[in-house]
Amino acid sequence: MNDELELLKEWDADAAPLTGQARDRARHRLLNAMAHADQRTGTSPGRRHVLRFAAAAVVATAVTGTAVLIGTDGSGESGAPGTSSPRVEIAAATVLNGAAAWERKQEKEPVAPRDDQFIYSKRIIKETEQKTGKVKSYTDEMWDSVDVSKRSLSMELGREMWEEPAGKGGGVWPPRKWSELKKLPHDPEKLILAIISMGSRTDDRSVGDLDKSERFEAYWLLGELLKNPVLPQGLRPAAYEALAVVPGVKTIPGVKDSAGRTGVGIAHTGRGSSEDKYLIFDPSSYEFLGFRDERISASGKRKYVQLSHVVDWGIVDRVKQRP
Repeated sequence: MNDELELLKEWDADAAPLTGQARDRARHRLLNAMAHADQRTGTSPGRRHVLRFAAAAVVATAVTGTAVLIGTDGSGESGAPGTSSPRVEIAAATVLNGAAAWERKQEKEPVAPRDDQFIYSKRIIKETEQKTGKVKSYTDEMWDSVDVSKRSLSMELGREMWEEPAGKGGGVWPPRKWSELKKLPHDPEKLILAIISMGSRTDDRSVGDLDKSERFEAYWLLGELLKNPVLPQGLRPAAYEALAVVPGVKTIPGVKDSAGRTGVGIAHTGRGSSEDKYLIFDPSSYEFLGFRDERISASGKRKYVQLSHVVDWGIVDRVKQRP
């Protein structure tokens, strides 16, 4: 938890104080993030990093300003000034709408998982220690309970971690139950408003009415939804189209994915996010290639770049069963 407290200490001293409503919302988000993180037994850099990401979103509730996105070299790191060749930047909407069109050409109606089953996925993570350039590769597998009533098993950089069943009325984002996923609208604006409200109320605003924290929240929640390996037909392209209309979404050209392919990154410019986390797409076909993330060692002295992509998934009846 020390990392999260340090992050909160970095709060902009010149920012306007929180209103009561904003303070309550910030507290709710942080406690909710902590609750979900605590469902995992044990400690791992990956889970702590997710919690730090959530805390950053809470800080974004009250602090204004944007981060400047810069072009990156093939490793995903900033090049020296004046040394990188000029790049033609592709509009974020072009990439994301292109990804939606590509997905619609490929997808078919998947078999719906039963509530008592598990969603299996396997991903490859290539992690580079920035200071030394040392690279390690990991193969992580996950078995997620569909209705979260059973223990789930996941791996973080090769370490097994158990997630305890959710309590009565509990759940996860993104939802795994097919009935809940099917309720999500496919209209881009309606999908954004649905995930912002989390189904707790009818939101009749437009996306343009969202404040800065809600815009970043929409970006983050849509990205989490896209990590789900199995979605009802039409929902994945709808999520890409929804990302395209979220204010503050930008491209980062000339990045590499975990297979070494050059792509274009999609990130958000809101405070609490930066060019260290983004989705990667093929710059020509707009096929989704994978994710980029960063983590800091427990000592705080080492920084790692993580590139990942899903290589297999399926629906199984029990933990450690493979498709």
